[in-house]
Amino acid sequence: MARESIDDLLERVLARNPNEPEFHQAVREVLGSLRAMEGRHPEYEDARIVAQMCEPERQIIFRVPWIDDAGTVQINRGYRVEFNSALGPYKGGLRFHPSVNLGIVKFLGFEQIFKNALTGLPIGGGKGGSDFDPHGKSDDEVMRFCQSFMTELYRYIGEYTDVPAGDIGVGAREIGYLFGQYKRITNRYESGVLTGKGLSWGGSLVRTEATGYGAAAFAQEMLGTLGMSFDGLTVGVSGSGNVAIYAIEKVQQLGGRAITASDSSGYVVDEAGIDLELLKQIKEVERGRIGEYAERRSGARFVKGGSVWEVPMDVALPCATQNEVDPDDARALVQNGAKVLAEGANMPTQADAVEILRDAGVAFGPGKAANAGGVATSALEMQQNAGRDTWTFEHTEERLVEIMKNIHADCLATAEEYGHPGDYVAGANIAGFRRVADAMLAFGVV
Repeated sequence: MARESIDDLLERVLARNPNEPEFHQAVREVLGSLRAMEGRHPEYEDARIVAQMCEPERQIIFRVPWIDDAGTVQINRGYRVEFNSALGPYKGGLRFHPSVNLGIVKFLGFEQIFKNALTGLPIGGGKGGSDFDPHGKSDDEVMRFCQSFMTELYRYIGEYTDVPAGDIGVGAREIGYLFGQYKRITNRYESGVLTGKGLSWGGSLVRTEATGYGAAAFAQEMLGTLGMSFDGLTVGVSGSGNVAIYAIEKVQQLGGRAITASDSSGYVVDEAGIDLELLKQIKEVERGRIGEYAERRSGARFVKGGSVWEVPMDVALPCATQNEVDPDDARALVQNGAKVLAEGANMPTQADAVEILRDAGVAFGPGKAANAGGVATSALEMQQNAGRDTWTFEHTEERLVEIMKNIHADCLATAEEYGHPGDYVAGANIAGFRRVADAMLAFGVV
C-alpha cells in the first residue's frame, strides 16, 4: 500500500465516479487514513483489496411510478447500492428525500461498510432510497409510493441477502407499508428482511432511540478520555428528527443540558434545556416546524436560518444531515470553547471543518463510529427475529451501550497501533477496514 498506489487508486475512483462529491469525500477520508498502513500489510496490496472495496458489488436504479391523491401519475427514482457483503448481508437504511441521488447513496453505502464492521456484528454495508419527499404527502400517497418502491426492490432483498432499514424520511409508517408489500408479494412473513419495524410485528425496543442514544454514549466515552462527563456541560444538537430527539434525551439522562434543536427553517435556543416532551409533540406528533417550539416555550428563542453552531457549547452533536458543519462553523465552535464533537448524522462535518477542529484539539468522533448505534440495534433486531424472541428495553440498551464502548475502545487502540494516538477518524477507518479486508482475503477474488 505505497503512497503512490493510494494516490493512483483515488484518482481512478474519482474519474470512474464523476459528479459524486459526497462519495468522493468519503473515499478520500478512508484512503487518507489507510496511508498509516503503508508497508505493514502487503497481503492487502497484493489482492487489491482497497480497490475492490471502493467498487460496489451491485448498484440498482429503478423507476417508481405512483398515483397521487389528484389521480396524477408521479415518477420518482429508486436506488439500492449493495456495497459489500464480506461480513454478512448488506445492511443500511433507505432515505426518502429530494436530495437523494446515486452519489449520495454510494457515499452512505461506503460509510456503512466500515460503520457496520465496527459494531462487531455480522452485517455488510449497503444503502438505498429515493428522491421522493414524504413531507406534505397524505398517508395514502406515502402508502402508494412505498408499495410501488417495494414492488421493484423486493427481488433484491432478503434476511440473508440485504436488510434495509429507515433513514431520513423513512420512519415506522414507511417501514410498515414497505413490509406489508414485501409480505404480500413474497407470501412470506420474513421478519428479518427490514428493521425499524413496529413493536407488535417484529420490531425491537430501543431501535427508535438507538442512533441518538448511541451517539450520546460515544460522546460520553470521549469525554471520559478527557477526565470529564456530561454532568453540567452545555450541549448543542442540530436537527429535530429521530436522531436529534433521542440524543437530547440521553444527554439529559446523563446530566448534560441540551440547549438547541433545528430544522431547515432555522434553530431554537433554550438555555434552560430543551423541553423534550414539547419537542416530540411538535416534531413527531404534529410534524410541525421548529419555530413553533419557541412560540410555545417561555424563554426559548428562534433564529431563522443561520447556524446552530454559533451558539456557545461544550459538546456538539450534529444530528441533521451531511456537510452541515462548514469551516466557519468549526471556527465558531473552537472560539466558543467546544471540547468534543460526535457526529450523530452521516458525515455532517465538511472535510476542511474536521481539520480545523482537530488542529484546535477538539476531540472529533466520526459518524461511522459515533452513530453506529442505530445499525447495531438493527442487527440486534435481526437477532431477535431469527430467534423468534423479544428482549427487554433494559437488556437491549445494555447491549447497545456495550457495543458503543467497544467501538470507542477499538478506535483508540487502533489509532495508537498505527501511530495516530487519539485520532478517532484513523482508528475507525483502519479498524473497520481490517475486519472487512480479512474476510475478503479469505473468500478469494469474488
